[in-house]
Amino acid sequence: MIQYQEEQQQLNLYTENNQLSIGILPSGHVVLLYFGKKITSDSLSYITGEIKRASYLADTDSIKDFKLEQLPFIYPAYGNPDLRTPAFQFTYENGSRISDYRYKTHRIYDGKKKIPGLPSTNTATKLSTLELVLKDEITSNEIMLSISCFDEYDIFTQHVEVFNYSKEKLKINQIMSVNLDFLTDKFDLITLSGAWGRESHIHRNKIRQGYQGIDSKRGASGHGQNPFIALVDPSTNENSGNVYSMNFIYSGNFIANVEVDMHQNTRMQLGINPFDFEWCLSPGEVFYTPEAVLVFSNEGLNGMSQLYHRFYLECLMQSNHARKERPVLINNWEATYFDFNKETILSLAKEASEIGIELFVLDDGWFGERNGDNSSLGDWVPNEKKLGGSLKNLIKDVNKLGLDFGLWLEPEMISRNSNLFKEHPDWIIQVPGRVPQQVRNQLVLDLSRKDVQNFLIETIDSLLKENNITYLKWDMNRNLTDMGSILLESDYQKELGHRYILGLYFILETLLAKHPDVLIESCAGGGGRFDPGMLYYTPQIWTSDNTDAIERLATQEGISLLYPPVSMSCHVSAVPNHQVGRMTTLNTRGIVAQQGNFGYEINLLDATMEDKLQMKLQIEFYKKYRNTFQFGQHYRLNVYDEQNEKAWMKLDAKKVIVSHVYRLAKVNTVPKRLKLQNLEETASYRLEGTKRTFKGDELMEIGIALDKPTHDFYASQWVFTREK
Repeated sequence: MIQYQEEQQQLNLYTENNQLSIGILPSGHVVLLYFGKKITSDSLSYITGEIKRASYLADTDSIKDFKLEQLPFIYPAYGNPDLRTPAFQFTYENGSRISDYRYKTHRIYDGKKKIPGLPSTNTATKLSTLELVLKDEITSNEIMLSISCFDEYDIFTQHVEVFNYSKEKLKINQIMSVNLDFLTDKFDLITLSGAWGRESHIHRNKIRQGYQGIDSKRGASGHGQNPFIALVDPSTNENSGNVYSMNFIYSGNFIANVEVDMHQNTRMQLGINPFDFEWCLSPGEVFYTPEAVLVFSNEGLNGMSQLYHRFYLECLMQSNHARKERPVLINNWEATYFDFNKETILSLAKEASEIGIELFVLDDGWFGERNGDNSSLGDWVPNEKKLGGSLKNLIKDVNKLGLDFGLWLEPEMISRNSNLFKEHPDWIIQVPGRVPQQVRNQLVLDLSRKDVQNFLIETIDSLLKENNITYLKWDMNRNLTDMGSILLESDYQKELGHRYILGLYFILETLLAKHPDVLIESCAGGGGRFDPGMLYYTPQIWTSDNTDAIERLATQEGISLLYPPVSMSCHVSAVPNHQVGRMTTLNTRGIVAQQGNFGYEINLLDATMEDKLQMKLQIEFYKKYRNTFQFGQHYRLNVYDEQNEKAWMKLDAKKVIVSHVYRLAKVNTVPKRLKLQNLEETASYRLEGTKRTFKGDELMEIGIALDKPTHDFYASQWVFTREK
């Protein structure tokens, strides 16, 4: 619900439990009065009126003590007496960079519009939107903040539209999708950071005066950072405390920053990274920012996660597969790398079928002359010599074994040693006169070009039409360098990064419309593009190229802050692990991989009969509880030794699955009990495999007894059934 209080000049946006209140000052400036738990007061205009004035801040509009730098703005401009980081900055044809946008009007309506060319949320039944229009009287240009309230999900979203109503070209130098100002600095900052192979680790630090945050300049949301930022009360933990967070529905360069000013106020922003970005807006044109998701939780980080998980499953993920159970798969990459033929593939598929795997995925090396990473990207023609015939016949043979068939592609890349490059050397991202850098022996196709987009759509469409392919693994194994497009004029070159992402989204949107039953898994060298923008099109994402179970604990924990378990692809791989050389038991590898979409990256032809039997039992167990594993509520559990243990649970109406992992065994220690979360206090829960039954409050207040680890990397699992 959205309520306009005309007398107080106040807009209140409500969800079931939360509230966002906006004030319109007599000057026309628009401020954020409140964001948090729903409160009962009708008027909050006193908040800005009671802010005490500070020295050495400029007066505005020649009004004594009217100091913008003290106010909590909803969307601050550049060039006025607010000397904090603006939410946007424009350059006009005369070189001026000053803007003065003030309230013009607003509109409230039920529902929500789709953002042209960008992924956006919707599908909720109780949904209302505020369109808040700000105008610059000098230029006649307007900015519209579109803020939507998802009532039953306790979620707000926001994107921004810029309208050029002048007769001159407008250059957008910086444009945030959301800005929140708080009149305090008593927060910790939480971000998800890391690198290839150790993506999305949780980092938490006390904020300080000045500028802090994360960003990506790599052309993708990136391995090193996730487009998420949260401010939390210092006492906030998994299950209690206030959390104010933002997540960006975008897959390119972003910035998520926090700025603390001289007077202990905090500004939090999220949007397209202004680094190497500019957008030229001609008269009459509109620019749309990507959408940001705003989540407030007063039930700690687990409370925040529950809101994101449900919202993304039901209001973001558009694929037909979003709410369907996902197949158990095997990918041949770590089993064979490039060295395979038809006999190898069918032997692997036969072994996979016998242990209960449902989907066989053929990875890199099936096309062109691809026997290493130095050729053929772009030549998406099956290598019939290597495949022992047509791809269609290979798929038929795999299908006869009872398996569906999936295929790996890296559509955005091209090898210099390829027929496509010989035919279209102009199709790559490049700067004329400079030799473009090759990374992994590959260059990047310029997805801003319509001819490139059409080529990829036609090529992939043909593959899917001609072959019984039910799954695509869409990979992207390098970031963007040598930023330049032959087709773009000089004034538009800085638009390339954003145009690339718009091109990617257009390709995916078109292919999904043509092939709605194909399940697409996104990958970017692992988790290099694990973001809500990709999740809109691809309902599961390869979480990390690092398949070591112990390394995966921190990455999967970080991803679970925001993204539902069914979106995380998690596989069992061989030991010694190919990335870190670690030896872990098959039991531990299985329990960790069951946190998300379960599969294998392992050479079954080398596996012992004992291992294959254990894998078969793992798969049977996963299938039995698949719906709970993939769609149950996911809770991170508190452990006694946070440096040495991780624990989580899955919960639905009938089952509770609890998993616990020790990193290292310790001599002469007694394990502590593990307390569960969010059970019905008076309900009875039977521990499967025993005759023991526990009450919900008993499991939450006393907990279950942990096993004593007998070796390093020891994992345990329990299943409880809720009794009627």
